[in-house]
Amino acid sequence: MNQSLPAPLDVKLMNRTASVLFLCCVLLLLAAGTRWMLLYPGFSVARIVVQGELVHNNAVTLRANVAPQLVGNFFTIDLRAARAAFEQAPWVRKALVRREFPRGLRVVLQEHDAVAYWGPETGAALVNREGEVFEANVGDVEQEGLPRLMGPQGSSAEVLRMHGLLQPVFEPLGMAVEALELTGRGGWRATLDSNAVLELGGGTPQEVVERTQRFTRTLTQVAAQYRRRADALESADLRHAGGYALRLRGVTTVTAEAAAKTKK
Repeated sequence: MNQSLPAPLDVKLMNRTASVLFLCCVLLLLAAGTRWMLLYPGFSVARIVVQGELVHNNAVTLRANVAPQLVGNFFTIDLRAARAAFEQAPWVRKALVRREFPRGLRVVLQEHDAVAYWGPETGAALVNREGEVFEANVGDVEQEGLPRLMGPQGSSAEVLRMHGLLQPVFEPLGMAVEALELTGRGGWRATLDSNAVLELGGGTPQEVVERTQRFTRTLTQVAAQYRRRADALESADLRHAGGYALRLRGVTTVTAEAAAKTKK
């Protein structure tokens, strides 16, 4: 039986060296090809398509303002950084950015839908439908009669929900909640479109709404006792147990039930 002799050591070393050199050449060629592809001007981003229901932004202007901030070409551009650049634009809530072969980006934008002002009148903050606070030029707000909401940091969604619960309570009286504040002590203060200020007290949303409903159901009757209409209301304090105190134009009184409890 013939048996092959093992290859000499120098031959083995030569074969291994040749294999390593070949592998290195392949890797260098791949690296060079990749570098060429990444740096080749022909792969620069040449087209940005902006989509979405844009009310406060112009696609052409937005594209022109954001494009200089984008770094890299079609292959190297950081999509997260690109998304952040678009989301920094005024009124933009969310941006979805994806590559579009061969040299394009497609950007789908969602704008904030303002439903209320947030904070003092001197500020530039607004609240969207999701209860999120965002900064924008309030002069760009197209909707009229937006309420003003106020509260501790992080409470915007809670205040927006409460406004949605309270507004229908005043509609039978032909009134609207023009401003609503969640105080630092957890109480609610509402200002109506007639400038009447109401201290609604604290508690669960259901408790606040039920207390306010009792007030609106009896306000017209109480005001009539003093030959006034409900729109003569100047202020009211609903924090009294079993009743409320109110001030009408030219008249100051408390409900009988509240007065009786005060005397005890």
